Amino acid sequence: MTSSQLMEREAQLLCPTYARYPLAVAWAEGMDLYTPEGERYTDLLSGIAVCALGHCHPEVTAAICAQAGTVVHVSNLLYHEAQLVLAEKLLATAPGMERAFFCNSGAEANEGAIKLARRFMREVRGQDRFRIITLAGSFHGRTLATLTATGQDKVKIGFGPLPEGFTTVPFGDADALAAAMDEHTAAVLVEPIQGEGGVRPLPADYAAAMQRLCRERGVLLICDEIQTGMGRTGHFWAYQGLGLTPDIITIAKGIAGGLPMGAVLTTAQIAQGFPAGSHGTTFGGNALVSRVAATVLDIIERDGLVARAARLGTWLKERLQAVAQKHPGRIQEVRGAGLMVGIELTTPGKAVWQELLARRYLVNLTQETVLRLLPPLIVDESHLEGFCTALEEALAATSA
Repeated sequence: MTSSQLMEREAQLLCPTYARYPLAVAWAEGMDLYTPEGERYTDLLSGIAVCALGHCHPEVTAAICAQAGTVVHVSNLLYHEAQLVLAEKLLATAPGMERAFFCNSGAEANEGAIKLARRFMREVRGQDRFRIITLAGSFHGRTLATLTATGQDKVKIGFGPLPEGFTTVPFGDADALAAAMDEHTAAVLVEPIQGEGGVRPLPADYAAAMQRLCRERGVLLICDEIQTGMGRTGHFWAYQGLGLTPDIITIAKGIAGGLPMGAVLTTAQIAQGFPAGSHGTTFGGNALVSRVAATVLDIIERDGLVARAARLGTWLKERLQAVAQKHPGRIQEVRGAGLMVGIELTTPGKAVWQELLARRYLVNLTQETVLRLLPPLIVDESHLEGFCTALEEALAATSA
């Protein structure tokens, strides 16, 4: 099918839940996406941080094929080695974490973390703590619980009544966080860098105050690393760059090279909140996705992609600052860490985003004014330099 035929056919078959970009993809390789007509686009979004090793990485493809020829799925009623190999590798990246739970998505990971925090407090600690505190601007998923936890009202329209037990406080306000904590607070759920919220890193002093408040008041700290994890920010987990010590970590997106997977990591003590039968999933951590995720972890470590993300992120932000100086009044701020970068424009950015797409660079526009870059960790300076040149052209083209 041609691109236009695909777009027309979708309207007849799918629920209109996605505001899709005017771009159809027929195949992909490395940093590149190709349309049915053979046009090539440089992908600086990587499926919203999912394809961390780029598209169709040969070792990931080989792992998929090899595992598909032995066992794909047997359910979590049976033991299989691939899940244990992955758990061991994943826990080794997060000192202090001792137990893993595997699921299928970021929303499920956050849903699991919310359930774990509540059940641990009630059934293990014997305390009536159930309330979850989140931050304004956050995004934690699309299930009823996780969209309630999300600190953006636009995702909640029409879905009420929403579950009780969630409180949203202003971003970066330690006094408001302290005031919101009471005897019923179970956990604080936080993204070290807000993604959908506009690539907003937690201020270091606020992160320190959050950690202190949680410890003083017996509240669990849940770090949502769904978008920020797997080396993207120049640390394997973004919380490590803030000096945080979470009680629970949630993971998804880049963990399995493009296959749907999520995970929850926690301590052995807190894992007592999930005894047999208390939580589960049919597909979570099956042999196929576990084998692939373990391969992804091996490649990230072997190829030094975490340190590479830190180095390239520093270079990119400096280069973008130079772009901002050449176009005064157009760029408000460049922020983020590693290869998670937000370029906040001074005005709505749809026209700039469209110009970038016309120059065949795929990025995301969030919060109307923030160009969000989440390139594969295999990106090199030539790709990023090409983007910066295209951004200068896009800014010039939309200067009026």
